[in-house]
Amino acid sequence: MSDPIEIDTLIAAKWIIPVEPAEIVLHQHAIIIDQGIIKDILPHSEAILRYKPQQTITLNDHVLIPGLINLHTHAAMTLMRGLADDLPLMEWLNKHIWPIEHQHVNAQFVLDGTQLACAEMIKGGITCFNDMYFFPESCAEAAINSGMRAAIGMIVIDFPTAYASDADDYLAKGLELRDKYHQHPLLSFCFAPHAPYTVSDKTFTTILTYAEQLNTPIHTHLHETQDEIRINLETSGIRPIERMHQLGLLSPNLIAVHMVHLTDHEIKLIHQYGCNVVHCPSSNMKLASGFAPITSLLKQGVNIGLGTDGAASNNRLDMFEEMRQAALLAKATSGRADSLPAHQALRMATLNGANALGLGEITGSLSIGKAADIAAVDFSSLNLAPCYDPISHLVYTASREQVSHVWVNGRMLLQDKELTTLNKFELQYRTALWQERIASTSKQ
Repeated sequence: MSDPIEIDTLIAAKWIIPVEPAEIVLHQHAIIIDQGIIKDILPHSEAILRYKPQQTITLNDHVLIPGLINLHTHAAMTLMRGLADDLPLMEWLNKHIWPIEHQHVNAQFVLDGTQLACAEMIKGGITCFNDMYFFPESCAEAAINSGMRAAIGMIVIDFPTAYASDADDYLAKGLELRDKYHQHPLLSFCFAPHAPYTVSDKTFTTILTYAEQLNTPIHTHLHETQDEIRINLETSGIRPIERMHQLGLLSPNLIAVHMVHLTDHEIKLIHQYGCNVVHCPSSNMKLASGFAPITSLLKQGVNIGLGTDGAASNNRLDMFEEMRQAALLAKATSGRADSLPAHQALRMATLNGANALGLGEITGSLSIGKAADIAAVDFSSLNLAPCYDPISHLVYTASREQVSHVWVNGRMLLQDKELTTLNKFELQYRTALWQERIASTSKQ
């Protein structure tokens, strides 16, 4: 018998759910990690004979899953959590959020807010997030500091802010940032035009040209509210998706967020052009935007990921909550209990998000050759007993409080529920400063 192969880390667990192939649960298996990559997945009894790890982690009551992927965030807005609650979207934006942003948002705000968001996401088993916000260089810095994987949004909007003066300025700054970090192993980029009601046809056309040249996704809010559709009808005479269609933006590179109000024709268009959809059930409900026709989109085979939206409109960056809400809402709105089963909700929170970002070959499932982006969920609590189906338990029973360990690219970011890359006390101090500053100027 040959000598054991030296590797960095062996993680053994009661269950492993790789997500791909679907509905598979591996019992008493181990994941072999070397140089940040999953090298093998095999029964624990075989792993200890075949490999010689520098570190062995045994999790006897846990399930290992791919790190969750939050496909739509405004991470820095975590510093506005709980401000101006219980208001419709346009009033919430125009009378509260945008004035607060005008007064307070700068590079330091985004760095501090995004690091706070990263801490929350890591503790909830999220290993990758797709962000859209001002000062994206600060978002990139926060992601690097935390060790998370992130898709950085090169935000574009057709009015001036503290970040940029006009659409060309937004684009120039975003592209400069992309050039700086293009080779970073944990960062990718998306063009992030805010929404049809804040971005002109000319700007969308320019973004499309760059996106096609660079093969980069376009991440935008679309058909979130009836107000958005009404505004577009009044200004251009057509609905926003038809406008996107005429401009040539419907493609597999489009990541369309919310997609609440859709006709059958629009659902067919989304399928025809291979667009990706981000379902944000908690945010949609809290802002009374409506219920996205997820079962109809699933019937057409549309790739759907899950997102939390920002903590100012959710108010949690909790992908366990989004999985559960997505599954339950699909059943309630369709009248069919099997319309979105647990394994599909888990895939939406992992591999579907990775595929939308063009990262499906890197992350999103526990597969040999992919990055070791992993979350461990502790099932030892009485609240989770008994467990007949670990996949069902993850979606319908477990919560983010049961996440015990998180790895990104093989690096442990959460150990026994404690952050390893971010300082909890520094985050609390910085957050308190911003709370005092915002509270002194905002109208509650």
